[in-house]
Amino acid sequence: MATSTYLSNPGLVEVGGVNLTDQCNAATMTVTYDQLEETTFGSLARTYVKGLETNECTLTLFNSYATAETYATLLALVGTQTTVKIKPGTGQESATNPIMVLSNTFLQALPVANMTLGELSTIDVTFVGGTFSQDVTP
Repeated sequence: MATSTYLSNPGLVEVGGVNLTDQCNAATMTVTYDQLEETTFGSLARTYVKGLETNECTLTLFNSYATAETYATLLALVGTQTTVKIKPGTGQESATNPIMVLSNTFLQALPVANMTLGELSTIDVTFVGGTFSQDVTP
C-alpha cells in the first residue's frame, strides 16, 4: 500500500493581501458543495448532483497588536469580503504545491482578545463562503 506523508509547514498564509504566515500556527480550508437530490421514481438508490459551493477557511493566529499584524489586519476585514490564500509548502507553486485561494470569503466575527496567564494569545477566525480556486503557475 502506497502512502505519502509530508511535514505541515505552509509556505504562505495570506489574508486580504497581508502575509500572516509568521503569525499562523494552524490552517484548514474546506471545499464543500451542497448536495442536490436527483432521485427519480423507480430508482433503487438515492442519487445526488453538485450544487453551490459552501467553502470555509479557519486560521489559528497569534494575536499580535502591532501595525500590519493580526489584529490590525483582521479588524479592518470584519463584516467584509476578502481573499485568503494558503500554500502548503515553501517551494514554488506548482501542481504539487498549489496556492489555494478562497475569493470573496466573508469574515463575520473577530475575537478581539483571548488571554490566559502564562500562554501566548491566539485566536481562531473563520472565513465562510466565497469561491475556491488553485494557482499552480510560478
